[in-house]
Amino acid sequence: MKTYKAIILIFILALGITSCEQERLEPVLTTAEGGGILNTYMAYTIESTDPTGSNVYGRIVFYKSTLDQTLVQVSLYNTIDEIMHPAIILGGAIGDETTAITELDAIDGSTGEFSSNKFFVITDESYYDAISGLDAHINIYLSSADDTIVATGNIGANAEPVDMN
Repeated sequence: MKTYKAIILIFILALGITSCEQERLEPVLTTAEGGGILNTYMAYTIESTDPTGSNVYGRIVFYKSTLDQTLVQVSLYNTIDEIMHPAIILGGAIGDETTAITELDAIDGSTGEFSSNKFFVITDESYYDAISGLDAHINIYLSSADDTIVATGNIGANAEPVDMN
C-alpha cells in the first residue's frame, strides 16, 4: 500500500512540474502591414453649449495615417451614461447649421468615446490635408431622439488647432 502511495505521489509531483512549464515567447516588435505611429495630427476643442447643465466638453483629433486615411478620435467628458450621443461635422461656423459634411459614429455616454471603434476612419485621401481650410464645426447631440446640441466646436478655417504636429 505504501508503494502505491509513493508511486502516486511521485506521479503527481512529476505531472505538476511538467504542467507548470511554460514556453517563453519573444515579443513581436514589428507592426502589422500599414501600421505604425500616428504622429501627424490636428486637435480642436469641443465646448459645452449648456454651462448650467451637463457641461459636456472635450476634443476632436484628426490623425493622418500612413495609408493616407484620416482617423478621427473624439474624447468627451461629462457625457450621460448609457446614452449614445450622435456626432456630426457640419459646414459653416457654429450656429450656421448647414449641410452635414461627415456623420461620425455615435459617442457612447458611458465612455465619452466612439461606441464602435477608437477611431472613425475616413478613406478620402485628401480629407486630412483639406481640414485646415475646411469651413466647418462639430456638433454633439443629446441623443438620436433629441437633437439638443450638448457640445460643439469650430474646426478648420473657423478655429486654430489647440495642438498639432
